[in-house]
Amino acid sequence: MLNQKMIIHSQTIKETGATFTPPDLSNFLAKKLFLYSNKHDQLILDPACGDGALLLAIGQVFKENFRNFELIGYDSNNEYLKFAKEKLAKNSFTKNVNLFQKNFLETVNIVPGQRSLFERDENAINEYSDIIIANPPYVRTQILGAEQSQKFAKKYNLKGRVDLYYPFLIAMTHALKENGLIGVITSNRYLSTRSGSCIRKFLNANYEILEIIDLGDTKLFNAAVLPAIFIGKKKCNYKNTSAKFFKIYENLDYSQKITDKLNSIYDVLDTNLDGNFGVGNKHYIKSSGITIFKSKNSDLWTMLSKNEARFVTEIQNNIEYKISDYFKVKVGVKTTADKVFIRDNWDSLGDEKPEDILLKDLISQENIEEWGINNNKKLKILYPYFANNNKKELVNISNYPKAFRYLKSHEELLKRREYLIKAGRKWYEIWVPQNPVLWSLPKVIFPDISPTPRFYYDNSGRIVNGNCYWIVAQKNTDVDLLLLIQGIGNSKLITKYHDLVFNNKLYSGRRRYFSQYVENYPVPNVNSKYSQKIIEIVKVLNSGSYNSKFSLLRELEGNVAKSFNVNPVNILD
Repeated sequence: MLNQKMIIHSQTIKETGATFTPPDLSNFLAKKLFLYSNKHDQLILDPACGDGALLLAIGQVFKENFRNFELIGYDSNNEYLKFAKEKLAKNSFTKNVNLFQKNFLETVNIVPGQRSLFERDENAINEYSDIIIANPPYVRTQILGAEQSQKFAKKYNLKGRVDLYYPFLIAMTHALKENGLIGVITSNRYLSTRSGSCIRKFLNANYEILEIIDLGDTKLFNAAVLPAIFIGKKKCNYKNTSAKFFKIYENLDYSQKITDKLNSIYDVLDTNLDGNFGVGNKHYIKSSGITIFKSKNSDLWTMLSKNEARFVTEIQNNIEYKISDYFKVKVGVKTTADKVFIRDNWDSLGDEKPEDILLKDLISQENIEEWGINNNKKLKILYPYFANNNKKELVNISNYPKAFRYLKSHEELLKRREYLIKAGRKWYEIWVPQNPVLWSLPKVIFPDISPTPRFYYDNSGRIVNGNCYWIVAQKNTDVDLLLLIQGIGNSKLITKYHDLVFNNKLYSGRRRYFSQYVENYPVPNVNSKYSQKIIEIVKVLNSGSYNSKFSLLRELEGNVAKSFNVNPVNILD
């Protein structure tokens, strides 16, 4: 029979969506912070302490090393604080612990000004802690409700949709003394996404960045996001040029030689070696190096080992153009009601099937392959638009009685899309329809998420689903450019470049192919002899008429490498 406290604990976690830090990860972060600390009398803060795992870990580390310290924890959930008090009560340093049931974001005073430890009170805290250790909530601010989201947005000067850990980072920075240390576990998304630029800019402006540890898809705890650790020393206007970085991701290629077998992921992180490590029945690639901060604080941070930096530099030194110099990468159509608009069984509706003229072939991520397409799922989309003088025009749905009856049967669901109505659109419209004039033109389509590159050339006129991106050739002279981009995009060399520069993998080795990544892919001069050869090879691969696909791919890799004046990536790797 389960312990009653454990049952309550599990229920509380499930109801609130909390993700507590596991003991091993807590100990790892606590030891990291201890190595950077140099004072004997220190006040240590956890602003979202949950069940107290991080406070317990850092308290034990400091106690073992004869440091004087005081621990402070904040959490708005009283149940969590009960768990924390029970956990911490078993240790002799309990007298040095103060826990407060308060929302840290509401409590912290973000008005600049130094406050001494003796001047602090529960209602206005500012720049008093020596060390902050934290794993703040992974929650989108809009989930909090309009009133609380607006309050945080006003206090922390936030715009748009952000994760709750961002206002926590701001608040923690205001609660930290100059030269104080922070060690925080967050989602790793801010390291590489366009939406994370504001976080990167903030961290760059307020910290000497000491270490960034991308824990990737290691599944160290049950968060729905991939975690990363940020360690920094508060120094306003510090000019960061580089910082240590470590990253670890699961390696699904079991043919690669094992560097060593270790007992845990933490042993992998602690080793001075990089390589392919066996842990139980899984393999993990660990690499280390430096994070390079570009001149603009909002630019992507480039995290590379020495060998990786050499490879990226060789590519970048030979870039003549980027995809963005020629094309804008577009997202596919987004209905925000796919169950209504997209089906693979329209014929099953019989007489209730909408008019064929409004049902268009749809290409989706499950259909796309590198050099072709499969028809395992023949999707069609009810697309109520047509092209008129190179512009999109909404059909008069009353002129199509079957489609009207079908949409009317789903009217309640469709009208729940209040944002569409507020935008002055009809209730039966698609949220992002794109311009139907472009569908008939040649295009390269690729999935948003894929373990391998799948850049597919399409000239069938099909509409592109919103789980894909596409690049369209609006001039005949652009077709060769599209074929060149397809060849470059599907190459192992550019896949390696993608991984190193954009540093964004999901679970099980899947990659994100955001528009801002692909638009920054390098493109050689289309008229060079190597580019012309790539285009020639791509045409053969797309046709399916060849004797040896393997030899064509090897030839493709060689010409892609030569076009950037680097050594080819072995397609057997």
